[in-house]
Amino acid sequence: MATQYTRHEPLGHVVFITAAAAVGGFLFGYDSSVINGAVVGIQRYFQVGSFETGFVVAIALLGSAVGAWAGGGLADRWGRTRSMQVAALLFAVSSIGQMVPFAIWDLGLWRVVAGFAIGMASVLGPAYIAEVSPPAYRGRLGSFQQLAIVLGIAVSQLVNYVFARLAGGDVNNPLWGLQAWQWMLGACVVPAGVFLFFALSIPESPRYLIMSGRTRRAREVLAEIEADDVDLDDRIAEIQRVLRTERVPGLKDLRGPALGLLPIVWIGILLSVFQQLVGINVIFYYSSVLWQSVGINQSDSLLISFSSSIINIVGTFIAISLVDRIGRRPLLLVGSAGMAISLATAAWAFSFAVGEGREVSLPDPQGAIALVAANAFVLFFALSWGVVVWVLLGEMFPNRLRAAALGVSAGAQWLANWAVTVSFPAMAEWNLPITYAVYTMFALLSFLFVATRVKETKGRKLEDMG
Repeated sequence: MATQYTRHEPLGHVVFITAAAAVGGFLFGYDSSVINGAVVGIQRYFQVGSFETGFVVAIALLGSAVGAWAGGGLADRWGRTRSMQVAALLFAVSSIGQMVPFAIWDLGLWRVVAGFAIGMASVLGPAYIAEVSPPAYRGRLGSFQQLAIVLGIAVSQLVNYVFARLAGGDVNNPLWGLQAWQWMLGACVVPAGVFLFFALSIPESPRYLIMSGRTRRAREVLAEIEADDVDLDDRIAEIQRVLRTERVPGLKDLRGPALGLLPIVWIGILLSVFQQLVGINVIFYYSSVLWQSVGINQSDSLLISFSSSIINIVGTFIAISLVDRIGRRPLLLVGSAGMAISLATAAWAFSFAVGEGREVSLPDPQGAIALVAANAFVLFFALSWGVVVWVLLGEMFPNRLRAAALGVSAGAQWLANWAVTVSFPAMAEWNLPITYAVYTMFALLSFLFVATRVKETKGRKLEDMG
């Protein structure tokens, strides 16, 4: 029967609502990497050692793992948009808490809350974007999540640099009644408010609406996001056909014969884990410390961190332009190969470091080669694994499993992120070249994994995933 809803070219509207949902990704990037500029300030302010400081940096990632694990279930229980609203509020509250901590353990507690919100955002954005995107554009629209993440990372580094400059170049100098590092952590309350506004404005996912029995509202949303030549009754019937015998998924629905989980869930987990084990977040959490450890001064190290973030953005735009043209697997394979070469080159260059403590340095040309290799690594990651993993996690699972499987995969990603983050300071102090050789090994293993286990999803409907 003919629909009573007004139809129009939906792409502009779909771009708007997916971009709005991706603001959660911006907060994900900002809140997870802003600590890079505050590490030294925290250590000096609370008079703690490297162990306590590293613990505070990494503990947010444990909160992220729990938030990602729980995010899928919350999205199916409360809805995608309501869960986004909760995440936005957690971002805002935790930002204020991190800004004015009274003890190191208090700061750690607020970072766990922020981490929980980050974990939720890492699940909610890809799930929502995949469910409102037309198949022909889903790869590019799904890339908005990673684009928002890298923009958040870049803005956090820029904000850190600005606050440090306003405070006279020292993050422990007073600035408007607080120290500069406190303003770095508190500034996240602004994008958190923006995210809350958008989460209150965008429509709920039509698949969730149908799952919860609100078919009339689902038809209204589909009329806004589907092209004119799509029969809304057929689309609703297609979604209902997939969901008819299903219920809200839980972790027990992911059980299978392959070591206790379904094979498709293991593929999602391993994609997530490999994305982290190549060491990408060492660049975004510890880059200022990393470059200082090989003889670059604090001011220049902050500028290098910002330049790496810009390269990250450039690579993300490359991925967005290619993901729906050449597919997901080719980008992953190119990225793995490029990362392996870049990481191996960085490991070789770091092996030439001379001196100890504050006197350490890299001779020419190894210093320049290390910088180029590190930024090449960021570029290859951004144009491949940074974007494509989030696209795949949003679309590769069957409808009945998507939210729960995405939550488990993202939880595994955060645990791997935590393992890399908490281990890097000790490993780098022990032997920085070997540390980068380990990341090189994981880049090579990621190539083999994609070549043998990952299937192409370009152009397929979500209802066809299985």
